Amino acid sequence: MQTLVTEDILADHKVVSQQEWISASQDFLAKEKEFTKLRDELNAQRRALPWVKVDKNYTFEGPDGKVTLSELFGDKSQLIVYHFMYGPGWEEGCPGCSYVSDSVDAALLHMVPKDVAYVAISTAPYEEFQGFKKRMGWNFRWISSAGSDFNYDMNASFRREDLDAGPVMYNFKVQPLKSEEQPGLTVFYKDAEGSIYRTYSSYERGLDMLISTYNWLDLTPKGREENSAMSWVKFHDQYGA
Repeated sequence: MQTLVTEDILADHKVVSQQEWISASQDFLAKEKEFTKLRDELNAQRRALPWVKVDKNYTFEGPDGKVTLSELFGDKSQLIVYHFMYGPGWEEGCPGCSYVSDSVDAALLHMVPKDVAYVAISTAPYEEFQGFKKRMGWNFRWISSAGSDFNYDMNASFRREDLDAGPVMYNFKVQPLKSEEQPGLTVFYKDAEGSIYRTYSSYERGLDMLISTYNWLDLTPKGREENSAMSWVKFHDQYGA
């Protein structure tokens, strides 16, 4: 979590000569390079994680009717699923999930050629979130898992009776939750024989890396200006409203 930056702090910020600025930037660059190397190592460790085979036949509802998990790959061997928080009866999607999703269409221009398929999946019936998708101006594929165990099996959605019974498994730990819908992402791989494997899942702050806006804001003097993750985030059509 970032500390909230105030205008007073900015007003009192240290100002130095050009040479001092270059020297401080050189010292910081060394730390940035160290972070980059550590991130590369972490990415390699992620790819080396063990997989689990998916044996259940999941079926979803999309614009052309029923579609299976296998069919979501299309001609790709890799599939990224974003578990979009939009439950049955909701009038709008989750603002945080919407913030993540604002970056998806641009990313897909480069992910699709790299053998990656993408889909957002919500527990609400398919028809219920089409108006919201149109309002947001998104083009990525977004389908419904209504009637399926998929989002529940991926530990991104929870039945009310399970939450009321006590702590549940979320983000790889047993913890109490209030909402049936939680943010998450799951990655799958399909081999040449058609077998599907769950390779990776991420939840909560692990999804920060998907948000390109954060990377831009982190370069600025004011940073994210948030007291808690996404405390300032709105739907992109509501800023200034």
